[in-house]
Amino acid sequence: MKTRKRIGLLFAAGAIAAVPVASQAQYEQKISNNLADCAPGKGPAIKVTITGIESSTGNVRLHSYYAKKSDWLKKGRWLKRIDIPAKAGSMTFCIPVDAPGEYALGARHDKNGNDEDDITIDGAAMSNDPPINIWNLGKPSVQKATFRVGSGVTNVTMRMRYL
Repeated sequence: MKTRKRIGLLFAAGAIAAVPVASQAQYEQKISNNLADCAPGKGPAIKVTITGIESSTGNVRLHSYYAKKSDWLKKGRWLKRIDIPAKAGSMTFCIPVDAPGEYALGARHDKNGNDEDDITIDGAAMSNDPPINIWNLGKPSVQKATFRVGSGVTNVTMRMRYL
């Protein structure tokens, strides 16, 4: 009987260890902008077009987040990030995601390339284009930016806004 209990406990411990657990490793992944990941038949991924970019100076940084209040626009809680030189007009990005589900996106045009938030100079864009103004300091709720990603490629268009 004792042996059976031990085997049962070992089996239970193994089953618990097999359950996927969110780890810090899934956050803060810097990736390149590989548009091939958004080709027909690929996915799950998000093909993002950002319009309204004022100039070709500095960089545009795009972050993906789980659509959770505890993660949205929080330092160290982004999933994937792409940084590329800005191009006036519109730019296209591809961000693969690990699984279908609900996500939110945030982008920033760091016009002077100083890697700091210059609220009166830099631009910001978010999925679903929620209002960005001085009252919410450019941080609308995650509910306003949430969208669903399926097993294929989901297309999202965002408009860069400047205060």
